[in-house]
Amino acid sequence: MLSKLINAGIVNWTGDLPNKVNTIVAQTNRYLIDFNQATTETKRRGLLTQMFGAYLDQETMVTPPFQTDFGPHIFLGKNVFINRDCFFVDLGGVYIEDNALIGPRTMLISVGHREDPAHRRDLVLQSVHIKQGAWLGANVTVLPGVTIGEDAIVGAGAVVTKDVPANTVVAGVPAKVLRTIQH
Repeated sequence: MLSKLINAGIVNWTGDLPNKVNTIVAQTNRYLIDFNQATTETKRRGLLTQMFGAYLDQETMVTPPFQTDFGPHIFLGKNVFINRDCFFVDLGGVYIEDNALIGPRTMLISVGHREDPAHRRDLVLQSVHIKQGAWLGANVTVLPGVTIGEDAIVGAGAVVTKDVPANTVVAGVPAKVLRTIQH
């Protein structure tokens, strides 16, 4: 199906691809409306399972409101916590491993566009990876192709443009390593 788009690099936004993607986007929008208005955790978990097309671990929590532009290319591990008001742009793939913490208003973006104005509508799809135990503070933005290393901490408001090494604290715009985490 459209899983070939995960981390696909440059993709021409032509032919029937836009229609295929837009069909899924329309379904995801219906799931999101129901998810964000649901009053029980059981109902929300069922909707996320349908939207992601995969089982959602019992200890994983996604707090409404939540938004995504595609849906099926979000992959969540065990015991993940996603705080309220997050937005994922997941056509290129968003992977969040076990025990990761995602702060409120975080944006994970796996889609970019080409610089050449003649091809600006084409997509550049690069997966975002949040490794096990990582913690992203409030209002963090992670750009396409970035990996946040295991047990790393990203300070509130950071814009992460490059990979973050494991066991480091980063902050700022663009995010820079501040120190190593001592165990």
